[in-house]
Amino acid sequence: MDDIAVKRHLSALPQDVIDAENDKLMAAHLYDYESLRVRLERSDVDIETVVRRLMTLEVGLPSWGMISGGTRFARFPMPGEPNNIFEKIEDCAAVHQIAGMTPRISLHFPWDVTYDYTEVRQYAEAYGIGFDAVNSNTFQDQPGQTLSYKYGSLSHTDRATRQQAIEHNLECIEIGQKLGSNALTVWLSDGTNFAGQAQFAETLERYLDSMTEIYAALPDDWRVFLEHKLYEPAFYSTVIQDWGTSILCAQQLGPKAQCLVDMGHHAPNVNIEMIVARLAQFGKLGGFHFNDSKYGDDDLDAGSINPFQLFLIFNELVHAEERAAKRGAAFDPSYMMDQSHNVTDPMESILNSARAIGGAYAKALIVDRAAMAAYQDANDVMMGHNCLRLAFETDVRPALAEARRRKGGAIDPMAAFRATGYRAEKARARQPRRAERGGIC
Repeated sequence: MDDIAVKRHLSALPQDVIDAENDKLMAAHLYDYESLRVRLERSDVDIETVVRRLMTLEVGLPSWGMISGGTRFARFPMPGEPNNIFEKIEDCAAVHQIAGMTPRISLHFPWDVTYDYTEVRQYAEAYGIGFDAVNSNTFQDQPGQTLSYKYGSLSHTDRATRQQAIEHNLECIEIGQKLGSNALTVWLSDGTNFAGQAQFAETLERYLDSMTEIYAALPDDWRVFLEHKLYEPAFYSTVIQDWGTSILCAQQLGPKAQCLVDMGHHAPNVNIEMIVARLAQFGKLGGFHFNDSKYGDDDLDAGSINPFQLFLIFNELVHAEERAAKRGAAFDPSYMMDQSHNVTDPMESILNSARAIGGAYAKALIVDRAAMAAYQDANDVMMGHNCLRLAFETDVRPALAEARRRKGGAIDPMAAFRATGYRAEKARARQPRRAERGGIC
């Protein structure tokens, strides 16, 4: 096996503890890795190629996901939660040190507002952490805010309210430039709860007019991600309610506008993997918010409910990447987790989600695509399906563990994290967060 290839930065966790945990598991890991190598070799798959591809996978972390989530009823803080952006960066750095695939953090404003973004960027860089897309917030009224978003923001009937929302997004772009980000995510909660409350066409026109101003302010190398959501907080209609409206708006705005797919923002049983294929085919797949869902927009840990769906999505992503490579086209979707951890340690949930995401990608990489294409051409339904089932049922954990190990991470992320005692240490060092009545922040 190759030597570990990792650039050392300031460590959030004691590396010697991670190394000691790896040493305990090394003999078993090498045995499992060799067994998987032999198994994949029978299918003409080179395990080293898979590991190298896994080492290139990068998924952003949500700053808001580093604290306990909540419902509209209650939020239950846990000891050691971060209280500010610097403590959030420390937690993200600790996750990345173990997982090896989460080198960026996505900030949300004004939740993460601070006075010196140069200091924030330098602090993150010391830990080897960069910044993902910045997120605007026009779904909440903030203290001291002049006009309310109760009846909408970028699509509000009042021009002054729309302008206030536009200026907030422009401010987010300015902050993102200071942080080294290159994308803005706009999730719009605007919608209606009653028929007759608003006209659908005029509301969308106002949204597009607002977004056109925001789009014009994007730096040349930036993208804007339009995030759709079926419902909530509006339950009769939502302005950007599905991928169809999202892609139409992205096409009208221009090439720097793309669609962001949150896995929980769909009606139950929607074929999300087909949406991924369609958006990729037309060059409008901007990125992903990984989570999982049972009933609606639950923001559960990625892969915790429907791991087969997560695999099928990555199957389409790998296929889209290969299609783009054949055409010499770029394919660079931005991946991030967007989860709410209501009853678990957020860092442990994120470590589990990273493992699920990496595992789904690894399984998608070992699909026999030539054989599957031949079966599809011959209309051999069962064998085409079995190409996917065979890859999904393969235990790829040794390849994923090796990718983590080579990047200085842990063979067993959960065991290593708990062995460091990080959460207990932060519980002693940090001020406790107060209990809140609800909401994720």
